[in-house]
Amino acid sequence: FDPEKQMFLPDRFIRGECPKCGAKDQYGDNCEVCGATYSPTELINAKSAISGATPITKDSEHYFFDLPQFEAQLKAWTEAGHLQDEIKNKLAEWFEQGLKQWDISRDAPYFGFQIPGVENKYFYVWLDAPIGYMASFKKLCDTQGLDFDEYFNKDSETELYHFIGKDIVYFHALFWPAMLMGADYRTPNAIFAHGFLTVNGQKMSKSRGTFIQARTYLESLNPECLRYYYAYKLSAKIDDIDLNLQDFKQRVNSDLVGKVVNIASRSAGFIVKKFNKTLSAYAIEGDLYNEFVAKGDDISKLYEARNYNQAMREIMKLADKANQYIDEHKPWQLVKEEGKEAQVHDVTSLAINLFRVLMTYLKPVLPEMAKQAEDFLNID
Repeated sequence: FDPEKQMFLPDRFIRGECPKCGAKDQYGDNCEVCGATYSPTELINAKSAISGATPITKDSEHYFFDLPQFEAQLKAWTEAGHLQDEIKNKLAEWFEQGLKQWDISRDAPYFGFQIPGVENKYFYVWLDAPIGYMASFKKLCDTQGLDFDEYFNKDSETELYHFIGKDIVYFHALFWPAMLMGADYRTPNAIFAHGFLTVNGQKMSKSRGTFIQARTYLESLNPECLRYYYAYKLSAKIDDIDLNLQDFKQRVNSDLVGKVVNIASRSAGFIVKKFNKTLSAYAIEGDLYNEFVAKGDDISKLYEARNYNQAMREIMKLADKANQYIDEHKPWQLVKEEGKEAQVHDVTSLAINLFRVLMTYLKPVLPEMAKQAEDFLNID
């Protein structure tokens, strides 16, 4: 309670030192550094973010979710392969400390949903926020005539995944599954947590000039480039992902422009000018094409395992081989030699088909670029 402003303080309006790891300038409900959750009264050297005053305690009736009741179910769920090892180990620490009753109410003023029938009481945002996932999907189902229960009932065979930041693991890997269990809904197949996004090695900060809004980026650059750059760095681990602008420029120019698009640009001109936009009938024969196609299973498994960085590296290895093939056969020289037109046709046609395979593998990351490639190749 802020004694100067005479108001109850929401968690985000209290700042202090984490009682678990000692990190400074943390919120009143959880630490962004170590991921711990706690009561605002546990915060060390707490201050009101509004007035700077030291908060005082006042009696207030609150509502709680009986999290310890689900401890056995949650332990079984976390051990069943739904989480990354780092997250599973972190949850094991929380289980050892013992689960506590979860305070799911907040006093006014608060920005959440008001608790029905209770004056000046609101649901804690992390109670209702995950329900928003279901509510949004329910609206989609109603709009498109889909059966919501087919996706969310307890026996549903639908694959359901959460992609979250590492700082909200507690809410998604403990609170949310417990809520679903209590409401008799299915739980996610897996929760994939990733690290923070940094810019040039620093935490995003307006004062340091490292805070980039999505709209600002979109006004200047192609979103597909950023999707590829993050995919190239994103693994199944929870490491932070850094946007280094110089490295970003180099990676995009090297991989997407210098390798992938270069295959098409080095070959398409021959097909258009010399062969009436028609590929050779022998363009998909041979070991190299078969090697590209055979790699599809491995790349698919990397996508499924959320090892996107490894998938991108495997695709770029193939792009290198395609460019090497063009370099070795030198169609720009062959076309000058009498009687070599058929060979030029075969070489450039194979290169175009290799490009097509690569764009198929990149489509989950570069959907617009893949669509442009399909239009360019006249693929229905």
